[in-house]
Amino acid sequence: MVRIAGETLHLHFLGTAGALPSPQRNPSCILIRRGSDTLLFDCGEGTQQQMMRARTGFTVNAVFITHWHADHFLGVFGLVETLAFMGRTDPLPIYGPPWVGEFVDLVQKISRHTRGFSVTAHPLEHGSVVPFNGYTVRAFSTHHGIPGLGYVMEEDERPGRFNREQAIALGVPPGPLFGRLQRGEAVCIVRDGVETEIRPADVLGEPRPGRKVVYTGDTRPLQHHPGITAMLRDADILIHDATFDDQESDRAREVLHSTAGEAGEAAVALNARMLALMHISSRYTSTVNHIRDAKRQYEGDVILPADLAVLEIPYRSD
Repeated sequence: MVRIAGETLHLHFLGTAGALPSPQRNPSCILIRRGSDTLLFDCGEGTQQQMMRARTGFTVNAVFITHWHADHFLGVFGLVETLAFMGRTDPLPIYGPPWVGEFVDLVQKISRHTRGFSVTAHPLEHGSVVPFNGYTVRAFSTHHGIPGLGYVMEEDERPGRFNREQAIALGVPPGPLFGRLQRGEAVCIVRDGVETEIRPADVLGEPRPGRKVVYTGDTRPLQHHPGITAMLRDADILIHDATFDDQESDRAREVLHSTAGEAGEAAVALNARMLALMHISSRYTSTVNHIRDAKRQYEGDVILPADLAVLEIPYRSD
């Protein structure tokens, strides 16, 4: 487990392979767990077994598919069957680009036994926003030859840093009222015999950004598209297509994927704090060149996760 000290936002790299799986790598799937919420981004073949190996449990709030190539969605069929056998009753929303409705219809038709829950289709387009409690998932267009989307998971702003000295100076006694102010609630105190309201703005600094994860799915580099760039900037981690090393740059252009060096260039242009290389072609028995190519372009942290690797994302230091 790769661990960075911080709060509870975990990325489970359940599948990191390119179009063809290998003995070491499953097809694409990233599980993001924030608090008690669990989201799947892509759901390649064998995802349910990877979830078992990773011991993530099967409480899935939503599935987001990037595009309709089989290595990114075949695992949905088995996952739905497993959830049915486990007695799920809550609807399972599946988000994705056009044709998600047809895909969900197919899932429903293939299954011949009664399920205790519905699978619902939610088509997205560039700029679509899916709200959750405390964060959103925003879709952006990718460049892979068919309609495709990447996703930005971004937390809401956090309250500013609490000024304990200022609170005491205003007459707030240390204790539970401090916590209420830090949660953004106004409190009332009695000061000099007069009831006085203390607002969070009186004792909190400027709001602080939440954490941000960008997952491109399969794509050519996107940093040259102004309508997309602003949405992707300043991520805590950029998970970018790096199907090929730089020696295969012509092939990457031909099949509309990216090289590791291009992923590094994207990380620089988008001001990412960390770069994770994803969707590694099965032709590579070593990924040393991928890391080297990315680091030639990008001086930040570069990782190339193995299947079942876990990364904890901290809040940014103030």
